[in-house]
Amino acid sequence: MTAAQVLATARAQVGTSEDAHGGGTKFQRWYASSPRATETAARDGGDTASYVDAPWCSMFVSWVGEQTGARTQVGWDAYTVAHAKWFEANHRFGTAAKPGAVVFFSWSGSKDLDAINHVGFVVKDNGDGTISTIEGNTGNGKVEQRTRPASQVVGYGYPHYAA
Repeated sequence: MTAAQVLATARAQVGTSEDAHGGGTKFQRWYASSPRATETAARDGGDTASYVDAPWCSMFVSWVGEQTGARTQVGWDAYTVAHAKWFEANHRFGTAAKPGAVVFFSWSGSKDLDAINHVGFVVKDNGDGTISTIEGNTGNGKVEQRTRPASQVVGYGYPHYAA
């Protein structure tokens, strides 16, 4: 799987929206029914049904990984902090924006992994202190392409894509 293929799958989801309750996306339904949901519900408390209306940015990233066959590279989790720590534990976390990297944000500007609020995919480094991204569960409750300030980035997870 290449970064371009992963980004094409993510881009094809732009416009997908949650329901009026903040849930109901195919990403949340997929995650809630996955074996990983059972593991993460046991780790974090709660039950798998709660994922259907939970914040879903990390579920979106995980779903894209599953759909493209890159799950072992992209990781899968519903919790952004745990998702970032998985990259860190696998020595695949850093500070350079690269196309297809998984980007982790802290709205406060903190560089602490425990302060992560949001996750998406890097499309490109714009070279002007911003990055272009594709993200699920944006402020509009959709999958959207965004331009974000690099100052809000905690770091990047690097999948091992094919060249």
